[in-house]
Amino acid sequence: MGFLKTCALALGTAALATASIAEPLKVGMITTLSGGGAGLGIDVRDGFMLAVKQAGVDFDVVIEDDQQKPDVAVQLADKMIQSEKVDVLTGIIWSNLAMAVVPSATAQGKFYLSPNAGPSALAGKGCNAKYFNVAWQNDNLHEAAGAYATDAGYGSSFILAPNYPAGQDALTGYKRFYKGEVKGEIYTKLGQTDYAAEIAQIRASGAENVYFFLPGGMGISFLKQYADSGVDLPLVGPAFSFDQGILQAVGAAALGVKNTSQWSKDIDNAANIAFVESFQAEYGRLPSLYASQGFDTANLLISAAATADVNDADAFQAALEAADFDSVRGDFSFGPNHHPIQNIYVREVIQEGDVFTNKIVATGLTNHSDAYAADCKM
Repeated sequence: MGFLKTCALALGTAALATASIAEPLKVGMITTLSGGGAGLGIDVRDGFMLAVKQAGVDFDVVIEDDQQKPDVAVQLADKMIQSEKVDVLTGIIWSNLAMAVVPSATAQGKFYLSPNAGPSALAGKGCNAKYFNVAWQNDNLHEAAGAYATDAGYGSSFILAPNYPAGQDALTGYKRFYKGEVKGEIYTKLGQTDYAAEIAQIRASGAENVYFFLPGGMGISFLKQYADSGVDLPLVGPAFSFDQGILQAVGAAALGVKNTSQWSKDIDNAANIAFVESFQAEYGRLPSLYASQGFDTANLLISAAATADVNDADAFQAALEAADFDSVRGDFSFGPNHHPIQNIYVREVIQEGDVFTNKIVATGLTNHSDAYAADCKM
């Protein structure tokens, strides 16, 4: 189920100059590599490992499949901390798994760098000096979508998301910035694949648009069924519902849909241009949002390890807080609760040749933080 992967790659003096780490760092990556959410975990893993390879650092990365099950994730984390003696943990996709693992890991003195899940409970009163989120706080992309729906003139929305922490944060975030009327609000079962009942409620709702957060296989199922239903209300969503893997499975039905993201392959900076090109060369596919987050997480860790010893917790924390790396997003910094301050973009689904992808059409929120930072007392 797991394997130990040692990366000790010399890629030239330019790469080594950015990664002069005194001792090998041991990283425990717990992520989803099987089931309906596997694509997300695979992309985080591949983005992370690409950054490690390019930097030429001596990292031991222990990678395990959490099977999208909280109990499995907890067992893996305990094994990595107690038996594998990892220095840093990362990799979790799902917020319910993060809530099961992160508080225990940080209580045992381990740093946790989240490449995806950003539950509100870990951003406010439950924040921790050893917990860093390198992606976003869960509400953020949904807040930008609510702001976009308001600006687009949608007077009423029907909203739905899975019933787990990220789904609850999603609809909270959307409603925080959406100024219209919510005609219907549904929490679906996590992992659900049949949305006939929900689509029937949408049809009868009288709403002017639909906002949905359904990542991975859930989003593929919903979009296909929605396209076949004949309901023609405009869709708005976060990038998780219109990301690279989902778009290839859904196809033309997603064209023109607006979605929000802190990253896009067309962000025009040197780090992002190189990342998109090298990821495609390495893996034979375009990178996704999740791949970009894995890549940034690794580069943050590499930058910290180059200037501080992980065994000196205060120095290593300060090195992480400095975020001294070239993010594929461009400007990137941490707020006081160790969550990003960053732009959130509005993207449109387009087709380039045979590939369905996204392009940025607007900036939804600029230098955006999160609603919970004021409650964090480190």
